[in-house]
Amino acid sequence: MDKLNSLQLFVISAELGSFSRAAEELGKTPSAVAKSVGQLEQEVGARLFERTTRSMALTEAGQLYLETAREVLERMRESEEEIAQLHHSLKGRLRINGPLAFGRPFLNGACASFMRKHPDMSLQVDLTDAYIDMLDGRYDLALRLGHSDLPGLIAQPVGESRIVFCASPDYLERCGVPERPEQLVEHECLVYRHPALGESWLIERAGERLLLPRSGRLNSDNQELLLEACLAGQGVLPCPVWSVLPYLRDGRLWTILDDCHFDPKALGSELLAVYPSTRRATRKIIAFIEHLRDYLREQRLV
Repeated sequence: MDKLNSLQLFVISAELGSFSRAAEELGKTPSAVAKSVGQLEQEVGARLFERTTRSMALTEAGQLYLETAREVLERMRESEEEIAQLHHSLKGRLRINGPLAFGRPFLNGACASFMRKHPDMSLQVDLTDAYIDMLDGRYDLALRLGHSDLPGLIAQPVGESRIVFCASPDYLERCGVPERPEQLVEHECLVYRHPALGESWLIERAGERLLLPRSGRLNSDNQELLLEACLAGQGVLPCPVWSVLPYLRDGRLWTILDDCHFDPKALGSELLAVYPSTRRATRKIIAFIEHLRDYLREQRLV
C-alpha cells in the first residue's frame, strides 16, 4: 500500500465528506478511494468513517487520525520544498495571517516586494481581526502585535511598535491642544475595542502613572475606521507610529503629549512574526521574516 497516497485520499475524503467527491477531485474511481481508505483502516485497526447509504462521517478515531495525517502530509510537502530549494531559488507557497491594520501601512508593500524578489514563490495572505489559532496548521506564519511569550508559538520580533497620541490640525484648532494627559477626558477620544484592553488607558509622564477612562463617542474594533475618523478631525487617537507615519510626515496628523508614554503592555510593544513551536522554521519562513525586517527599516516605519 502506498501509505502517503492513502493518507491523501483519506484527508480529502474527510474534508469533502464523500468518497465520490474525493475521487472526482483526484481523478480516481470511488471504489479505488474506498479500497485505499479500507486498507488504511485495517492497518490502523479502527474504523475511520461511519458509513451509511446516504452519508459518511468521521469516527472518533478518524478525527484523531485526520489531524495526524494532515501533519504528516504537510511535513512531507515542506521537506520536498526544502530539498528542491537547497541549490535553487525559493519555491512554493507561504500562507500568512495578520490583522487588517497591518495591510496598508506595511504588509501590502512588503508582500509585493517579496514576490518581486522571489518570482517562484506564491503567497496566500489573509487579513482579519478575528482570533486565528496558529496550531491548527492553516497558516505557516502569522504577524501580530503582542508579546514574545505566546504559548505554543515561536515569536520573532520584526520591529518596535511605539504608541503615540494623534489628532488632525483641524481638530486641535477647534478643540485646543491638551498639555496634560488628564485633559484627554475633555476631548473626543477614538477608542479601539479589543479583548486584551481594559476600560482605562495607563499613561506615564515624568515618572508618574495615570489611569484614564477609555471613552468616546466613536469606538470600533477596526483601527482603519478610527484612523479615517481621526484624519477627518473627529478626535484623538492613540495608535502605533507605523500606522500613521505617512500622515505625520505630510502634516495631516500631529502628535500630542509627546512627553507621555502610553503603556502598550496589553497588546505588546513589538511587531512579531510567529509560527508554531512544533514546526521548524523553513527557508521560506526565514526569508519572509528577514525581508519584512528589512522593508520596515528601509521605509523607516520602525
